[in-house]
This record gives sequence, structure tokens and C-alpha cells, in this order.
Amino acid sequence: WAIPVVCLGEFVRVITHSELFNPPHSAREACETLWRLLAPRLATRMLRGPAQRCAGRRVGYDSGLAIVRDAGALRCAMSSEAAYLPERVGREPFDYTPESSRRARGLEIWAAIASLGRDGVAELVERCCHYAQRLAEGLRVAGCAVLNDVALNQVLVAFGDDRTTLEVIRRVQREGTCWCGGTRWGGRTAMRISVSSWATTSEDIERSLTAILGVVRSVKREWG
Repeated sequence: WAIPVVCLGEFVRVITHSELFNPPHSAREACETLWRLLAPRLATRMLRGPAQRCAGRRVGYDSGLAIVRDAGALRCAMSSEAAYLPERVGREPFDYTPESSRRARGLEIWAAIASLGRDGVAELVERCCHYAQRLAEGLRVAGCAVLNDVALNQVLVAFGDDRTTLEVIRRVQREGTCWCGGTRWGGRTAMRISVSSWATTSEDIERSLTAILGVVRSVKREWG
């Protein structure tokens, strides 16, 4: 079995899915596996919110690494044979990937992990999670409705009815301090804030919070 490094949440979703694993693993079993591989505090966050996605390292979203115990099983699962393909001489990359023609997307992941190390990756994820919690706290104190348990790097917030929330999203995007998209959560329209950049600072978070709340006040003042 493989462990996607790019998105730990996806790993949990896959191995706990009853149609993909028989029998499926429990969320706790999945997180215990992550616990052994990564910093314990990251696995603790997965236990709190196994369906959420993990803060990224700002590498390509279509890239990733897999850790597979049996190299032969991986090759059998991924390789392809055809008369027009040349005879293998040594290791062929397309024997170990889902595609036979692709750029070296996994190299970006390897470089990030090699440069940061385990502690660096853990610190990056923890920092993004902390920033998300700061945003949630500031929005909640201002009277906005934070809809999710901010266990990782995602904040879902509503500003009243759906129409008002959509208008806030539109104006936040136009204002330009930060960019937040819209989503649906629990039957409500929400603004989705994702803190996922290694370059984000605490000053960026405070500026973004100020800008968002400024837009909220402006909408409420104009719309009553």
C-alpha cells in the first residue's frame, strides 16, 4: 500500500474507504500509521480532522511521492507493455508512475522534503495551522460564523445569509490583500480560507484579517 506525501488527508480518506480497502482501516489506524512516519503532533491533528487536507509545501498540486514496501508490487501495478516500447535497460521511471510520459513532478516534493527535513515540514504545517486558527479566532470575535473545526489549515466562514457571504467573497477578491474562494458547507455558502504558503507571515495574516473584516463592515453598512 502507498502513502501519498502531498496530502495526508487524502491518505486517510483512501484507506478508510470501504470500497477501496476490504476491510477498510479505521481513522485511528490510519493516523497511527502516520504517527510512525511523521512528527507525532501532525498525526494528532489528523485524529482531530481526518477528512481535512494538510497544509501544503507549495509544490505542484499534481505531484507526489509514494512510499511502497514492495517495489515489485508497485512495478506490476504501474508498468505497461507494448510492442512499440523499447526493451528496458535498468530502471525505467514509467514503470513506477501512473503515466508513461510525464515531467519529473515528484522532484519538487523530494526537493522540499530534502531541504526542510522532517522537523522543517512539521514546523511549516504547524505554522500554517496556527495562522488558520488565528484567522478563525479573529473572525469569530468579530461576530462572523466559523463553520468548521479549524484543526488544520482551512477556515470556512459565513457572514450571514448566502447572498451576503457571496458579496463579501466578491469584494475580498476585488480588494486584493488576499484571495479566498467560495464553497458549500453544511448546506450554507461559506468563504474558504486556505493557509498553505511557506512564505506567509503573521503580518500577512493580520493584514488579511483586517481587510476581510473591513469588507464585512462595508457590506453590512451598505446592505443594513
